[in-house]
Amino acid sequence: MDKLITTPTNSQKIQIPDLVKGYVSASISDRTKKEYRDDLKRFLDFGGSIPASPEEVASYLSQHAETHKAATLERWKISISKAHSTQQLTDPTKSELVKLTLKGIRRTHGIAQRRVNPILKEDVLLMVASLDDENLKDLRDKILLLMGFAGAFRRSELVALDVENIQETREGLTITITKSKTDQEGAGQKIGIPYARNSKCCPVKTYKKWLDASGIGNGAVFRSVSRHGKLGNRLHHHSAARVVKLSAEKIGLDPKLFSGHSLRSGLATSAAVAGVPVHRICSQTRHKSTRMLDRYIRDGRLFDDNAAGIL
Repeated sequence: MDKLITTPTNSQKIQIPDLVKGYVSASISDRTKKEYRDDLKRFLDFGGSIPASPEEVASYLSQHAETHKAATLERWKISISKAHSTQQLTDPTKSELVKLTLKGIRRTHGIAQRRVNPILKEDVLLMVASLDDENLKDLRDKILLLMGFAGAFRRSELVALDVENIQETREGLTITITKSKTDQEGAGQKIGIPYARNSKCCPVKTYKKWLDASGIGNGAVFRSVSRHGKLGNRLHHHSAARVVKLSAEKIGLDPKLFSGHSLRSGLATSAAVAGVPVHRICSQTRHKSTRMLDRYIRDGRLFDDNAAGIL
């Protein structure tokens, strides 16, 4: 799969038509394939091999248990598993030894994942208030923050937006997300971003102003801007995260606690605080189930009918 795996011995090698290989490769996103390759390289550099034995994999995971999170080890296990299953080799990660090893690691070291703080509505308003609409870079950052929050975008979705994906209507903006983390087959998802009551922080009006000021008529909505105000190429998702961190720092927040995902989680949490029904939050965030939303809603309502507060 695009050099994802090493070549097995001749006795184990199975001939797969190139057409089949092409479709198998297309079934996985480029980003995921890169993660698989990086994970597998780490395993091979450690001294692992393909095919690997259960003992080999269990030892590898165990020796990284104190330095890496359980979720990372789980991803490594999946990468090793893919390296075997795509060649129809016996998968060592499905052995009882590897399963018990991971279970023991989770019980010993815990499974808590690092969570970034959400950027709430009040934070976004302070962030955009600190930006100068007459400065092209500031204007770009302003629409990135407002649209990222209002649309509950993943940072990869946000920077992938083209002008052709956005339609202006009487109610606001209708945005078509052509492909996302949960829509790898590109069926497309639509969301609406309405006009805001306050024109100074309205994502719709700011979007129009950004297009007028930048002269962008097609292609990427979010692009790099030099210190001299010259437009560059499509903004990278890491740059979008950097905008969030710098904006957080500018209003006195610790930038290490925030990331590009903070806008998405901030919309969900702010909506929960405002009492928006869960199904409406799901409609905007495009979560397929409420399971992932539950933690945002729980955090947002920690002080609603709080027992200690009532006492």
